[in-house]
Amino acid sequence: MGFPTVRPRRLRSSQRLRDMVAETDLGPERLIAPIFVQEDAREPVPVDAMPGVHRWPLGAVHEEAKRILEEGVDKFLVFGIPARKDELGSEAYNPQGVVQRAVRELRRELGDRATIMTDVCMCQYTTHGHCGIVARGPGSWYVDNDATLPYMGKIAVSHAEAGADVVAPSSMMDGVVGQIRRSLDEAGFTNVLIMAYSVKYASSFYGPFREAAESAPAFGDRRTYQMDPRNAAEALKEAELDVEEGADILMVKPALPYLDVIRIVKDAFPHYPLAAYSVSGEYSMLRAAGERGWLDEDRALLEVLYSIRRAGADAIITYYAPRAARLLREGRNAFRGPRSHRGGQAPPPGGSQQPREGGREAEPVPRGGGQGRQARHPGGRAGGLGHGLRAPHPGARG
Repeated sequence: MGFPTVRPRRLRSSQRLRDMVAETDLGPERLIAPIFVQEDAREPVPVDAMPGVHRWPLGAVHEEAKRILEEGVDKFLVFGIPARKDELGSEAYNPQGVVQRAVRELRRELGDRATIMTDVCMCQYTTHGHCGIVARGPGSWYVDNDATLPYMGKIAVSHAEAGADVVAPSSMMDGVVGQIRRSLDEAGFTNVLIMAYSVKYASSFYGPFREAAESAPAFGDRRTYQMDPRNAAEALKEAELDVEEGADILMVKPALPYLDVIRIVKDAFPHYPLAAYSVSGEYSMLRAAGERGWLDEDRALLEVLYSIRRAGADAIITYYAPRAARLLREGRNAFRGPRSHRGGQAPPPGGSQQPREGGREAEPVPRGGGQGRQARHPGGRAGGLGHGLRAPHPGARG
């Protein structure tokens, strides 16, 4: 049975019907907001490569968190920029370090109203900018995987002691999840979750983040520990190892260039919550195009977030979190404009919405008697695979 008996457009004929049959949900509860905290800042420091993003002073980070909380986002991923660095990244596990103090401040000001997550890594804290301890090898320096693991355990415990709900190891060191789980359990933090950067690619989309976090490597690159962008099946091996080592939440990073990987990881581990990190390069591309008027930034950012969700992510780490939450609260999605004052859909500029018989929406009619080509109605469904899973409060880095 096909056309003309089957007409898919019938289910797209009104916003109410489109919303009823949409296969993918997205709400503020799915979003995680990254926050950068700079130890020696006296006022918010704009990140040039990420318009609208700032590095916050310790004394003001709770104000930014409260602003985001008012938009409906109650999960934060904290990154620290220390005033001092050394070869061992000792400020990363200093009980009075920037992240530890920020977490205590957030916990004191927000109480249990927010889920506080922390990035567990060393790149922002080391003079060489790598994600672990470096050692001299035959002819070159390298990141010593096994020597790094105890330090990651110390960092995670120091974050838990400060009040973190979730720790997120992002170094891509082999065995790091198991090391952190053992360290947390031995210190009595059996209820602190691990959100593992299970599938983290060596991506060019991290450029703006490295400006924000001052974490670019001083020599070499991170291709010996982050994943090759040409590989997908390898993601399943990395995720499986993290599951075996005790990860509570898995993650894929970046998100938009790796929607296929999000899908295969979710299919392989359907009972594990999956986060996706929409990283700094993804944010900056949309911001730049939006600022130049090349696309509708609000619709584009929601379309991107729906695509990540549709691919299988249960939680999305995004610098757009408060803006996206506000748009969703206003009733927006990637295929719906702002509501009018009567609660309906606002008509497009230069046109009007004429209801059809039966309450269905008409195509927008241009001014001037309806002559000429009609504008296409912004319909379509949010497509998806219908998993509709609700994750426990999750969290992550980008």
